[in-house]
Amino acid sequence: MTLSPAVAERLLVAGLDPEDTERAVRGALDEDLRYGPDVTSAATAAAGARAVAGVVAREPGVLAGIPVALAVLDAAGIPPAAVLGSGPLRADGDRLDRGTEVLRISAPLRELLGAERTLLNFLTHLSGIATATRAWSDALAGTGCTVRDTRKTTPGLRQLEKYAVRCGGGRNHRMGLGDAALIKDNHIVAAGGIAAAIDAVRAAAPGLPLEVECDTLPQVRQALDAGAGLILLDNMPLADLRAAVAMARRYPRARLEASGGLRLETARATAETGVDFVAVGALTHSSPALDLGLDIPAGQASASGGIAAVPRG
Repeated sequence: MTLSPAVAERLLVAGLDPEDTERAVRGALDEDLRYGPDVTSAATAAAGARAVAGVVAREPGVLAGIPVALAVLDAAGIPPAAVLGSGPLRADGDRLDRGTEVLRISAPLRELLGAERTLLNFLTHLSGIATATRAWSDALAGTGCTVRDTRKTTPGLRQLEKYAVRCGGGRNHRMGLGDAALIKDNHIVAAGGIAAAIDAVRAAAPGLPLEVECDTLPQVRQALDAGAGLILLDNMPLADLRAAVAMARRYPRARLEASGGLRLETARATAETGVDFVAVGALTHSSPALDLGLDIPAGQASASGGIAAVPRG
């Protein structure tokens, strides 16, 4: 890993793996430089010119991705001290109003222009996920039900997208195939039934968290009788969700999760059936980006023809 210790520490504090984050960041920067250097920035910004820029929210939302933005700048050759000295003005998880400045950057102009799009790609995408998640969290407030994500993530960006879900007040489901077991319909067919599938997973991985997907109330009964502690109720109407909750009352440790076809406008009604979680794949696969921009204030031309940026007051 070649990220600076200061940036790596910020990632760790946020619960992000520095090596995984660096891989994603460097891959994104390399995409822009695959066909040659940044011709536009080299031609328009004088060598040695510096600028003070602000990352500004252009619509209301929830912020996520500041440590990732710092990693982008670090990987692009902008010294961490220049960035961290100016510092984030808002923290991940903060609600933003239109016009809120979230980050101020003092950096060499050419490097800043070259990193701008990659920085914003991460920041707008992750903030969009956090914003959508916060809307679900707000809708569920006071019900005892929590919104969770799924593995329907952008390839290569799972830990970052799941981090954004946490910034929005949601909880993460399993990160991969090995930290928890989820017995789905095809696994049930492969094993020869729900009870057989549960027994097989417990024999193979004792103590691993285990969830069983059920499409019908008879399947819920089978899963409960087999000792399932967490049951995913797939595409069930509200009446069936209520019936499943009533069944589960005989099993104090059982927890229920609604999934499939859920909509924000009916989130509270779903939660009020008594389920413990709602699983929403759209948080990571369909959330629109939050509009954020990087603004360099207008300044006077320097003697060398570059921009002499004026810091904001």
